[in-house]
Amino acid sequence: MKVLVTGGSGQLGSEVVQRLQRADYQVIAPHRNDMDFMQPDTLGQFIAHTRPDYVINCAAYTQVDKAEDEPEAAFTVNRDAPGRLAAAVADTGGRLLHVSTDFVFDGKQERPYRESDPAHPLSIYGRSKLEGEETVMRALPGAVILRTAWLYGINGHNFVKTMLRVAQAGKPLRVVDDQTGSPTWAADVAAVIHRLVDSDTGGVYHYTSAGSTSWHGFACAILEEAAETGFDIRTRDVEPIPTTAYPAPAVRPAYSVLDTGKIESLLSLSIPAWRDSLKKMLEELHTCADCL
Repeated sequence: MKVLVTGGSGQLGSEVVQRLQRADYQVIAPHRNDMDFMQPDTLGQFIAHTRPDYVINCAAYTQVDKAEDEPEAAFTVNRDAPGRLAAAVADTGGRLLHVSTDFVFDGKQERPYRESDPAHPLSIYGRSKLEGEETVMRALPGAVILRTAWLYGINGHNFVKTMLRVAQAGKPLRVVDDQTGSPTWAADVAAVIHRLVDSDTGGVYHYTSAGSTSWHGFACAILEEAAETGFDIRTRDVEPIPTTAYPAPAVRPAYSVLDTGKIESLLSLSIPAWRDSLKKMLEELHTCADCL
């Protein structure tokens, strides 16, 4: 099977590329210059030329706060480009999986969000991702939308690596304690994407690691697990603060835990606990001299 992965050098896309290559798929991971999501009208030509059997769209504008000042760029990359991509895939008879986010919800529920719950994004980023889902499904109703949350991994910039750098430098840490979600390892998401590619399915699915915590709880777990793994952690205490003490341009959902029952049933999944995956990621990161 020929699979095209957009955003293949990013945090999630790189994991997807590596996993599918190990499984002997013919993987195409174009450079940003070859598939420029800021130029949506050019995407169809690349799809028509390469004619992949399956496209996995991991490309996105993910700078949540910057999107408030750059709404045009966010909507171009997160809404317009995926729509054009889906239309091109439909023209060639291929399949598409589009990665989305917990930010499509407003965080006002007190139970995990199901795929059928009404979306109500609070930020430009969240709106752009929701409208991206809608444009994809209009162009290609059989597509898969996979929402995930609180993503971290070996590659790219993320919360885990930021906490480690600060803690290794011995600097103080203050982290919000009133936002709740499910930290999720990109490698686990890549494994699920592999399973979805092999399945004959479409529609919206949620996938995160099992369990939930606050950003403060996540930070504390990172430092504890990192110290046990062998990292030189010089900061051991993390001060919990409210969101109001750390103002940001974009409003975040206070509660963005996703219900994963639908995908567990589809794929007969046993989803790992978020802390178990964190430990595995840190063990892998500890052996990579250039990854931090």
